[in-house]
Amino acid sequence: MDAILTLVTDPLVWVALATLIVMEVVLGIDNLIFISILSNKLPPEQREKARRIGIGLALILRLGLLSMVAWIVQLTEPVITVFDHGVSWRDIILISGGLFLVWKATKEIHEHVDPRPDEGIAAAVVPSFAAAIVQILVLDMVFSIDSIITAVGMTDHVPVMVVAVIVAVSVMLLAATPLANFINHNPTIVMLALGFLLMIGMMLIAEGFGAHVPKGYMYAAMAFSALVEGLNMLTRRARDKRQALKAEASAQE
Repeated sequence: MDAILTLVTDPLVWVALATLIVMEVVLGIDNLIFISILSNKLPPEQREKARRIGIGLALILRLGLLSMVAWIVQLTEPVITVFDHGVSWRDIILISGGLFLVWKATKEIHEHVDPRPDEGIAAAVVPSFAAAIVQILVLDMVFSIDSIITAVGMTDHVPVMVVAVIVAVSVMLLAATPLANFINHNPTIVMLALGFLLMIGMMLIAEGFGAHVPKGYMYAAMAFSALVEGLNMLTRRARDKRQALKAEASAQE
């Protein structure tokens, strides 16, 4: 109890907590985009359930990993050497997750650009609810390990990490359905989000091979792309509105 009171009264702990929450929310965007795209391929009655299970698994995984912080830290120690570069278990996990994300994003882009006419809309649906959950679980594990290792580098206090994770996952849970609906109702956003996933996958692979890519650059590129797409959406709505007004004026004449 005394240790907890000491943490609560320490201003530096509150600064670390606020920083960690922001970091966890930003890192969770990647996971949330993947969950939104994958859940939207399910039948409508299963989408909300898939999102809740996926985010719930992310919370369980991160809290579970926090209980094994000492073991997680050891994942950064090299276990093999490839071309004079030490590769740790963390690197292997990041490379595997990046390859999976690149494969999944490429497959989804192909289905949207060149759908198979003999299967129609059914081609865009995940084969089963269980398959969707397994894919979400795989990416949850990759993003969770990366998130926890980053958090360990920012603070030594596990309670602070736990609070930050719970707050961040709660934000993800609140934002999941609105984001998924927005992506589902705007087809161009789907392609943009898939492009984000492709970029994130390549970044994970690069990180695994020791090429550090500042995440600020990636998120700046994502924000700029989202801004441009937002302007495009406003332009399309203004054009549709003008066309509707012209059609209404023509009908009245």
